[in-house]
Amino acid sequence: MRDKIEHAIQNQPCTVKELKQKFGGERGADRKVMEALDELVREAVVCQRQGVFFTVRSGRADKALLCKVVKLGKNFAFVMLEDGTSDIFIPGRFTKGAMPGDDVLVEKFEHPRVEGSDEGAILAILTEKNDLVGTVRRVEGRLRFVPDDCPAITMPLARDCEGGAKDGDKVAVEILNRGNRQEDHRVGVAMRFGSSDEAKRCAKALLYAKDIRTRFPDKVRDEAKKFEGAEVSEKDCEGRMDLRALPIFTIDSAETKDIDDAISLTRTSDGGFELGVHIADVSNYVKPGTELDNEAFSRATSVYYADQVVPMLPKALSNGICSLNENELRLAFLLPDASGTRRGNLTDYRFVKSISRSRVKGVYSEINALLAGTADAEIKAKYADVIDQLPAMKELYGHRARLRKERGCMDIESGEVKLILDENGRCIDVKKRTSGESESMIEEFMLLANQCAAHFARVKQIPFVYRVHEEPNAEKLERLHALLQACGINDHFAKDVPTPKELSAILEGVRGTPYEQIINTGMLRCMSKALYEEKPKGHYGLVLKDYAHFTSPIRRYPDLAIHRIMTDMLKGTEKETMILRYTDFAERASKQSSEREVIAMQIERKAEDCYKAEYARRHLGECYEGTISGVTQRGLFIELDNGVEGFVPASSLTPSGTSLTEGVRLTDPASGKTWSLGDKMMITIVRADVNLGKIDFEVAPAAKA
Repeated sequence: MRDKIEHAIQNQPCTVKELKQKFGGERGADRKVMEALDELVREAVVCQRQGVFFTVRSGRADKALLCKVVKLGKNFAFVMLEDGTSDIFIPGRFTKGAMPGDDVLVEKFEHPRVEGSDEGAILAILTEKNDLVGTVRRVEGRLRFVPDDCPAITMPLARDCEGGAKDGDKVAVEILNRGNRQEDHRVGVAMRFGSSDEAKRCAKALLYAKDIRTRFPDKVRDEAKKFEGAEVSEKDCEGRMDLRALPIFTIDSAETKDIDDAISLTRTSDGGFELGVHIADVSNYVKPGTELDNEAFSRATSVYYADQVVPMLPKALSNGICSLNENELRLAFLLPDASGTRRGNLTDYRFVKSISRSRVKGVYSEINALLAGTADAEIKAKYADVIDQLPAMKELYGHRARLRKERGCMDIESGEVKLILDENGRCIDVKKRTSGESESMIEEFMLLANQCAAHFARVKQIPFVYRVHEEPNAEKLERLHALLQACGINDHFAKDVPTPKELSAILEGVRGTPYEQIINTGMLRCMSKALYEEKPKGHYGLVLKDYAHFTSPIRRYPDLAIHRIMTDMLKGTEKETMILRYTDFAERASKQSSEREVIAMQIERKAEDCYKAEYARRHLGECYEGTISGVTQRGLFIELDNGVEGFVPASSLTPSGTSLTEGVRLTDPASGKTWSLGDKMMITIVRADVNLGKIDFEVAPAAKA
C-alpha cells in the first residue's frame, strides 16, 4: 500500500479523498491509506500542505511555496508568494490549468532560464476561484467566454448553461468543469450585464468581479430603516456643545448628497483666527457589533465612478441623518478652536461633540465667484448668512498655503477628468477637472483637522488609524532619476532620498513647459502608496509628522473608526482601557481599509477607461492634437487635451524600426526622426475597445507628410 501511494503522489499531488478513492473504498482499506500517509509524512518522503500531499523533485520540502495566481497569459502565468514579497514566472506547460485568484502550491526551479528571476511549476491547485467576469464571443459558430483577467484565453460555454448570452455580452460565469488546460475548462453563465460596448455595463461587471454589491444585505437594510426620515431629538443634544446659532455652512460640488463636513470661522481679538471644522458624527449612529458597522467595515469605502456611487452606508444614513444637509439639525464631531495667529500658525486645538445646523449648501463654483468678486445678486443673496466669513477664510487659506509651501509640500497635479454622460448613461464628452480657490481652501482646512486628530492620538498614545505615506524606495527613485536625466533636468539631491522640497522645486521648474505633465506623472509614479497603519509614521508627501483621515466618516471607514476611538477618549476612558479595547480594532481597520481602498481605486480607474473609450468610439476617424505622455519600445502613449489617452504602435511610425532611449524617446535610425516625451503630435482615433478600456491612435495623415 505504501509503495503504491508514494508512486501515485510522485506522479501527481493528491488529496486524502483522491487516495482513498484509488486505494481505499472500505473502512479497513481507508485506515491503511491513512496509516501509510502518516508514515510517509513522518519520514519526510512526502509533504502535506492544506490537505494536498506531494513530493518535491529536489527532495526539499522548503521548495514548495504557497502562492496565488495573479496573472495569466496564453503561454505563461505569474504567481505571487503568500506574503506578497515577490512573484514567480510559470511556463505554460506547468500551469495545470490554474486561473487568476487560485491558491496554488509551487516548486521553484533550481536553474531558471533567465538569470536573476524566479521560475517554477505549479504542483497543485489548493483553492479554486471559479467565478469569473468577462465577455462572450462567437468563435467558429460557438459561444466562448473571454475572461477579463486573461483575454488571451477563451473557454467554451456549456451548451445548456449559456443563460441567454449573446455575442458581445458582458457576463459573469462559473467554471463548471476544469480540464488540464485553461482552454479545456467549461463555464456556465451566472449573470448577464448587457453589451460590452456600453461603459455602464462594463462598470457593473467591474463591481461584481471585486464582490462590491450595490444592494445592501437584508439585515443591514432592516437596521437602516430605523433611520429613514430620522431627526435629531432634544435628548440627542444632551451633553453637546450647542452651535445652532453659529453660521456654519458646507462647500461641495453641486451634485454631492453625502455631506461630511462644514466650516465656520471667527476672528479673535488679537487678529488671529478660530477655525471650526464640523464633521458628521456617524459614530453616534453606527455602533460596534451592529449589522451596519459590520457591513461598513467590510466595504471600508464608498466607490465613486462616472455619475454613480456605491456607498459605504445605506442612503438613510449617508444622504439622510448623517449628512450635514442645509437647514437640518445634525450631530457633529467638531474641531471648534483650531486657533491660529494672524500668520496662520496653529497654536491650539480641541475636539468636542456638537449640535449644529448648516445655513447653506455651498457650491464650489459659486464660492469661487464670491471670492473673485464676480458673483451676481442671486448668489450673494443665497450666501447672505455666511458671506462675511469668506474674506477671513481666504486670508487664513493664504497663510496656510504659504506655510505648506515653506515646508516643501509637493503640488502635484492629479490629472482628474470629468465624464459627461447623456440621459442614457453614455459618455458624450470628457473634460479636464479644474480646481478653484474654494476647492483648495476646503482641502487645506480639512488637512488641518486631519493633522490635529493624528496629533491628538499620538500625544495620548492610544490605538489609532493613521494615514501613512513613506518615502520612495530605491527602485522607484532609480526610475525617477532616469526620467529626469532623459529630460535634461538636474537630478542631483543632497542625500540618497530627495526631500519633498527638492522634488517640489523640480515641479516648479517645469511648470508651463512641455515637460510639466510628464514630470508630474513621473513624480506621482515614484511615490510610495499611502495607506492606513496603526502606528504613526508621518506623511512624506505632505511633510507632516502627524496625519490621519478624520473628515469623511460617511464614505471612509478609517474616519469612522477614529471617531469611535476619540469619542471614548473624550469621555475620560483610561489609556490602559483604550489600549485593551482598541489595539486589535485599529490593526484590523487599518489592514481592511488599505486593501479595500486599493480595490476601489482600481475599479474607479478601469471604469473611467471604459467611459473614455466609449467617448472615443463616437469620434473614430477624427484628428486631434495630443502630447506624447509615455514612450515604450512598442510605441507611444498620446494624451489629448481633455485627458483621453491612446496608443500609437511603433510599427505605424516608421517601417524601418525604432530604438528606445531611457523610456523617454523613440528614434528611427534610418531617418533620424525622433519622438520624445512632451512632443506634440497630430493623431487620428482609429479604434476604441470599451470592454478593455483601450484606445488606439494612428499618426494623422497630414502629420505623416
